[in-house]
Amino acid sequence: MSFLELQSLRKTWPDGTQAVKSLDLAIEAGQFVVLLGPSGCGKTTTLRMVAGLEQPSSGSVRLNSQDVTHAPPSARDIGFVFQFHALYPHMSVEQNLLFPLENVGVPKAERRATVARVAAALGLDGMLRRRPRELSGGDQQRVALGRALVRKPALWLMDEPLGMLDAGERAHMCEFLRAKQLEHRAATMYVTHDQEEAMRLADRVVVMDRGEVLQDGPPGMVYSEPQSLFVARFVGSPGMNLIEGDARAGVFQARGTNIQWALPHPVPDGPVIVGARPENVRVDAEGAFTGRVVLDAFVGPCRYVHLDSPAGRIVVRVSADQSAPSGGQWRVEFDPRALCLFDPRTGRRLNESRS
Repeated sequence: MSFLELQSLRKTWPDGTQAVKSLDLAIEAGQFVVLLGPSGCGKTTTLRMVAGLEQPSSGSVRLNSQDVTHAPPSARDIGFVFQFHALYPHMSVEQNLLFPLENVGVPKAERRATVARVAAALGLDGMLRRRPRELSGGDQQRVALGRALVRKPALWLMDEPLGMLDAGERAHMCEFLRAKQLEHRAATMYVTHDQEEAMRLADRVVVMDRGEVLQDGPPGMVYSEPQSLFVARFVGSPGMNLIEGDARAGVFQARGTNIQWALPHPVPDGPVIVGARPENVRVDAEGAFTGRVVLDAFVGPCRYVHLDSPAGRIVVRVSADQSAPSGGQWRVEFDPRALCLFDPRTGRRLNESRS
């Protein structure tokens, strides 16, 4: 049996809105699982049901072989980091950090040593006498993280914990969180809509939309082998290039154009959407079609060049030193080895993954 098991978990609000629809999910001890999806997809509601802060409409939550579906939060061995701090305003930073340890009877000397160590790691050691109202939003979020990390719970639940931090702090805290999670081997369920965080932190990424799990797997697999149009569009920045067209006798033709190419995988004749990640679009390829450069986005190690083509907008990833003057004409072609084929009616993947 898995360490955390969610079985047929549902949450329906009083107005009839289904926030979570019969969700099944299992997390092993020590795994770092990220729930990724847009606002309103049900990921925070799922987290709150695991924490005991929301009661499921139906289904069950089992933690370490125990049914905790209706147990109060205090009866679950969890550490929770909220999106909006939830610090005790009348306590100093040090008192906020000490409180979880005092609550479980940790000896005073050990409490002090633990808080000093975590405060130093989070850059809070110069703020221990301050109250939350005297801190910036980013510093308050670091205190909230510290309060969860001073204990060693069996399960960490984190809801957008880095949302108030700037880019540099976020990168540092991602490294810190992952290091601490690996050190303590605590199972972790982490909610975010930030793909970079998800890919950097997760052992498994669970993509959600409208209360349902659309894909669950290692980050690299979710990125390179999306099983639906939603995942293809949502995962990746920018998302996957998608061209609508029709398949006939193993040949794809982009709708409204003369662009054709042989499909590497057999699919039924009819409407089909062909997808390729920006890094899987070849430049100056044989049998290519032409696109006009409309945007050159430099992102440090590479460039994302946006092209207007007869088949629609195409984004190509090229090296940082490759020139892309506006208005230039580029010949491009999707790498046939990396094509993803989708059914436009169902949104589901048609061809098998390459792995």
